[in-house]
Amino acid sequence: YLIAESQAGYFTSAQATEVGYNRQRLYDLANRGKFIRVQHGIYRLVHFPTSRFEDLQIASLRTGLDSVVSHESALAVYELSDIIPTKTHIIITRTGSRRRKGIQLHTNKLDDDEIIQREGLRITTVERTISDVIISGISYQHARQSITEALQRGLTTKSKLLKQAERRKGRAAKYILQILEEQSP
Repeated sequence: YLIAESQAGYFTSAQATEVGYNRQRLYDLANRGKFIRVQHGIYRLVHFPTSRFEDLQIASLRTGLDSVVSHESALAVYELSDIIPTKTHIIITRTGSRRRKGIQLHTNKLDDDEIIQREGLRITTVERTISDVIISGISYQHARQSITEALQRGLTTKSKLLKQAERRKGRAAKYILQILEEQSP
């Protein structure tokens, strides 16, 4: 329960095995309605509602416990753009690289302060998400929309965005600085 609770009610068969549930017991409990088998090797506790980001939760569990929802997928969780991601974007460690259908894996380095928990997901912060989508080629208009909405809704601050621009440099810094300057009175 403690593992699943921190993951919006979801858990993997490997996580269940680590705490003493063998595959037969998992199978039996799923058949008795205690767990819902969501996908091969992924379950949800029955008293947890389906997550509105179930696809991201499944992708995150499939790619490993260190994976982090990022890029356009994180932007969708924050509801900061009208961009509809065509793939699930996940940042994984370099050693975790493996192909997954429908998942765009990134091996960017993340600092601990660039990861938060939201909707039961490990996800990049708003500032990191915005810089990642800028670097990956989001249009200037979408970047402006994302930054404007994030600031208006109190999801970030100008100083946090400036700090991220300083960290990432290049195109991300250019867009962030330019957009923030446009918004200054």
